[in-house]
Amino acid sequence: MTASPLRCAPHHAWFDEARFGIFLHWGIYSVGQYEASWAFYNDGVKGQDPRDSIPHDQYMAQRHAFLARRYDPEAWLDAFKDAGARYTVLTSKHHDGVALWDTAEGLSTVRDCGAGRDLLAPFCAATRRAGLNLGIYYSHLDWNHPDYASQPKQPGTFTDPHPGHRYSFGEREDAARWERFLRFHRLQLRELCERYSPDLLWFDGDWERTWQQWRFTELRQQLLQWRPGVLLNSRMGDQGDYATPEQAIPMSPPPGPWELCMTMNRSWSMALDQSYKTPQELIRLLAECAGMGGNLLLNVSPLSDGTLWHQQLGLLREIGTWLRRNGEAIYGTQAGLPAGHWYGPSTLSKDRTTLYLTVLDRPSGEVAVKGIRNRIRSATLLGDGGHQLPQRVSGGAPWMKVPGVLWLGVPASAVDANGSVIKLELEGPLDLYTGHGAVVTQN
Repeated sequence: MTASPLRCAPHHAWFDEARFGIFLHWGIYSVGQYEASWAFYNDGVKGQDPRDSIPHDQYMAQRHAFLARRYDPEAWLDAFKDAGARYTVLTSKHHDGVALWDTAEGLSTVRDCGAGRDLLAPFCAATRRAGLNLGIYYSHLDWNHPDYASQPKQPGTFTDPHPGHRYSFGEREDAARWERFLRFHRLQLRELCERYSPDLLWFDGDWERTWQQWRFTELRQQLLQWRPGVLLNSRMGDQGDYATPEQAIPMSPPPGPWELCMTMNRSWSMALDQSYKTPQELIRLLAECAGMGGNLLLNVSPLSDGTLWHQQLGLLREIGTWLRRNGEAIYGTQAGLPAGHWYGPSTLSKDRTTLYLTVLDRPSGEVAVKGIRNRIRSATLLGDGGHQLPQRVSGGAPWMKVPGVLWLGVPASAVDANGSVIKLELEGPLDLYTGHGAVVTQN
C-alpha cells in the first residue's frame, strides 16, 4: 500500500502551508556536547576522529548529569513563535534509546537520568498553548535495547553496546528477539500517540532493517488507529506522507510534499560548535524551500540545563524579523517560477494571481523576470508601504503571445540585506510562456 498524497488530505493542510518549523535535538548527549548517539556508535571505528567519539559507558554516564534544571518550554516556544515557526519537532527518543517521557519500558529521563521527570509532556503542552502544530521525533532503532542488534548492510564490524548480540553481515536474524523488540517499539509509539496526540510523527533510524522487517504497512495502520490523522514522514518505507531530504537543499524538488531538515551549524546536538550559518544563509534556505513548494525544518540544540544558546536565539530573531516583513511570500504559498524565468526563489499565491520574487543579492538597479504574459496590476516591495516600482518591458512579440523581458527598478534604499521580496499582482492567474521562441511572420 502506498500512502495517499498529502495534498489530497484536508487535515494535513497545515503542513502544506506552514513552510517553517523548528527541530530540537535534546537528550543526554547535550551534557558533553557530543553528537547525538553517533558518538558511541562510532567509537573505535577506523578513520573516525577521536574527538567525535566516546566509549559507550562514558556516553551513557552522561545521563546522570542530564538535569534540565533551567528547562522552560514556555520560553522555548516564545522564541520559536517569535521566529515565525509554525510547528515543532522534538526528539522524544534518539538512537541511544533514552526516552524523554515516562515510558513503561526502556530507558527514561524519569527513572534513569538526573532530570527525574517527564520532559516531553510540558513541551507538548507549551506547543499547544503557543498555537503551533506538534511533531514528535522517534528513532525506530535503539542501540541500547537488549533485543536490538545492529545489522550493517555492508560487511564490517563496529562497537556494539551489547557485544554478545552483535551480528556480522549475512547472519540470520534472531526471530524471537526481533519480535520482542517490535513489541517494545509498538508499545512506545502507542504511548506517544495516545498521551501526547502529535500532529506529526518524525521517524528516523529505519536503515538497519528492511521495510518488511519493520512491518511498516502494518505500523501505518496502527498509528492511524492510535492517533487518527497523524502525519508521517518518509522514513518508514513507502508508508510516509512526505519526503525528508537532509542537510542539503535539493536541486529540484522531490515529488509531492517535502521538508528539508537542516542544522544551524554542522551538528544536530552540539550548540557550542561555532560553525554557525549566517542569517542570510538560513533565510535564503527558507526562501528556496518555499520556492520549490517545501518546508524548512531548522534544528535547534538546547544545552543540557534546558537553555537555548545565545547564537541560536540570535539567528531565530533575525529570521523572525525578516518573516514579519516578508511572510506573505512564504506562508500558504505554492512553488513559483521554473528555473530560468527568475534568478532567485519565487512563490505564488494559492489563486496564482500574485507572484513573489525574492531578491537575494543586492541589485545594480533593475532586476528581470521572463515569460509573464499577464498584465501587471501592481509591482511593490513587501514592507515598503506600497510604493510602485518602475517597470518596463524589453522585446517580445505580444501579438504572438511571446512576452518580452519585464524589468523592475529596485531602489537601493529599500533593499533588505537578508533578501527583499517583490510582490507582482497579476491580471488573472499566472499565464507563463515556456516556449522555444518563434519566427515573426507579421508585425
